[in-house]
Amino acid sequence: MKQFSKIFSFELMNYMKNKVFVGVTLFLVIAIAVVMFFPRVSGLFKEEAPSVPDGESTNDAESLENLGDRPIMLIKSEEDAEGVSSLFATAFPEYCVKTYTEEISALKETILSGEAECAFVLCGYTSYTYYVNNLSIYDMNTAVADEVLRTAYQMSAMTELGMTPEEAAGVMSVAVSGSVESLGVDQMDNYWYTYIMIFALYMVILLYGQMVATGVATEKSSRAMELLITSVKPVAMMFGKVMAACLAGLIQLVAIFGSAILFYSLNRSYWGENPIIASIFDMPPALFGYMILFFILGFLIYAFMFGAVGSTASKLEDINTSVMPITLMFVAGFMVVMFSFASGEVDNLLMKVCSFVPFTSSMAMFTRIAMSTVPWYEIAASVAILSASVVGIGVISAKIYRMGVLLYGTPPKLGAILKSIWKA
Repeated sequence: MKQFSKIFSFELMNYMKNKVFVGVTLFLVIAIAVVMFFPRVSGLFKEEAPSVPDGESTNDAESLENLGDRPIMLIKSEEDAEGVSSLFATAFPEYCVKTYTEEISALKETILSGEAECAFVLCGYTSYTYYVNNLSIYDMNTAVADEVLRTAYQMSAMTELGMTPEEAAGVMSVAVSGSVESLGVDQMDNYWYTYIMIFALYMVILLYGQMVATGVATEKSSRAMELLITSVKPVAMMFGKVMAACLAGLIQLVAIFGSAILFYSLNRSYWGENPIIASIFDMPPALFGYMILFFILGFLIYAFMFGAVGSTASKLEDINTSVMPITLMFVAGFMVVMFSFASGEVDNLLMKVCSFVPFTSSMAMFTRIAMSTVPWYEIAASVAILSASVVGIGVISAKIYRMGVLLYGTPPKLGAILKSIWKA
């Protein structure tokens, strides 16, 4: 135990003193702080502008200055220009809608000069031309205009058939109300923070697992391992390295997520009712606890395997080839989880199987807990299998490590490794 504690404290201090580790952590914390404080800081420089009522129209003699922060949309119509502008103002609240009566050439110049962002030139309710300087792939203005003009045409046709404009408007604007009551988990509420947490688990486990393998291979290739094993047992060395890497990764996760929660709490009022930001930070404490649990267990499994494989590599250049099977297995599990997560079917057969396979359960079961209702006994079974696998893989990896640290030259084949484990 004394040897383990010395190795553990030494390796942990190496992480804490590592400039890359500290730099990346500080960079991410600062980046999160910049994002979280942006609404507060930007509000200090925002000038109050006079508001313009929706649907306000202007003559061409009036200035086309952009009042407030809304871009200008011009409406040129051969009939009922004011009525059409009012409809467009309701449909496009993000724009300051204005009527326009000058020639098309002047309208084009207005858009090209940047005084207006776009314009609709209507020939009745069933035909129009949309003018815009640079058409974005995300520009949905024409789709909205189609619906507005279709509604206007239907209202006009109904009034011609004898209905009053009020009656036509009542028919067209009839409201349909509905409510949704979720008896389980609302996936939309949990989507964003679950996505972020899965990705964080993936990155930290893969990154620190490879760091363990690289550290072991570096010590072995520099012959420092030969000096270390004369005073420290190989098993204590391996467990000390793995546990130190696990704690370092956990500290980094807590620092990043904790700073994000702190900065958001300080600036919650400035973010308003932003649904995405709110869904990210309205994370149940129990779910965060599950994340920590599955991170520790999942990390230990892969770190033990990476450490064992790293001990069999004689040169640092061989480490990528040696750990490739483990990396591919982990990536395959991640892809299964992400495809199921994106489809919304997190309780499909493959995900249920992966929830009880030790190499994938850390992500699969966590995703199911976050995005669906999982019986308690399935969670308990998954955690029990994962915990037992950590112990079993740790013992096997320790035996491989004890054999591999003194082997140089060609990396041993799988059969030789299994044979030495059986004899150990």
